[in-house]
Amino acid sequence: MQESRLFKIVYYLLDKGRATAPELAEYFEVSVRTIYRDIDALSGAGIPIYAETGRNGGIYLMKDFVLDKAVLSEKEKQEILLALQSMGIAQNNDEIMRKLSAIFNLNVDNWLEIDFSRWGTPHNDNQKFEQLKSAIIHQKCVKITYASSYEEITERIVQPLKLLYKSMSWYLKAYCTLKQDYRIFKLTRITNIEVQPDGFSYKEFPELKISSEQTYKKIVLRFPKEVAYRVYDEFDITQVEIQANGEFIVSIEMPEDAWLIGYLLTFGTQVDIIEPIHLKDVLAEQARKIYEKNKS
Repeated sequence: MQESRLFKIVYYLLDKGRATAPELAEYFEVSVRTIYRDIDALSGAGIPIYAETGRNGGIYLMKDFVLDKAVLSEKEKQEILLALQSMGIAQNNDEIMRKLSAIFNLNVDNWLEIDFSRWGTPHNDNQKFEQLKSAIIHQKCVKITYASSYEEITERIVQPLKLLYKSMSWYLKAYCTLKQDYRIFKLTRITNIEVQPDGFSYKEFPELKISSEQTYKKIVLRFPKEVAYRVYDEFDITQVEIQANGEFIVSIEMPEDAWLIGYLLTFGTQVDIIEPIHLKDVLAEQARKIYEKNKS
């Protein structure tokens, strides 16, 4: 208990600059005499801690004593704090931020909030992220249930290596023991997670090569100005050309597959395919099937 309090006294002084013995006694719920014994113990351990009497006196650490021993630059310290802050859902994050801010002698305002849950849902996505983050840090295998884009729902054991944010979605980079290969899983398609007791040795996720069977084609689309919000949500501004009448022409390269047709259908009547022309017929046929299936 004393050892824990000694560390907390150092953190407190790093954070506040200086404090009186009665102030520390009240904060740590001990006697003033105990505080003075703690100060003696810290001084004896080589911590440059001092006590001054008088009106402006108090207990304080030698200025910049920890900072002088740090090997990180000011920029690196700031980046560490901002990175921790960006992971705002981390457990005990506030306490970690307070201690590191004191140690680094930097003050970072709480300017960023991260919430991985989808609108109108509980915080299951946050929990999923936390489970995977912990499994990556502690190198534990994870059993997942995954709904793939190939209309399959499978259970598999994976070795989680890295969390990736790309194109407005979170993904898990992992080694899949089922496929005996590296895979990328979209977090929203992982319906269940069970952290396993088995560990694994970290391995670098390789640069994935585009399959020779997967070819990218130029797709040109026209959108009315009413769907500007979706255009800017889902396409890079370099792919968007604004017309004089307010319409948008979007030029992208992507595989011409079932996913693309399903994606274009989400725009309903507010998308016009400019090229390739044959894609119009494919989209119209799929829309006809939807109509036939759902008409009363």
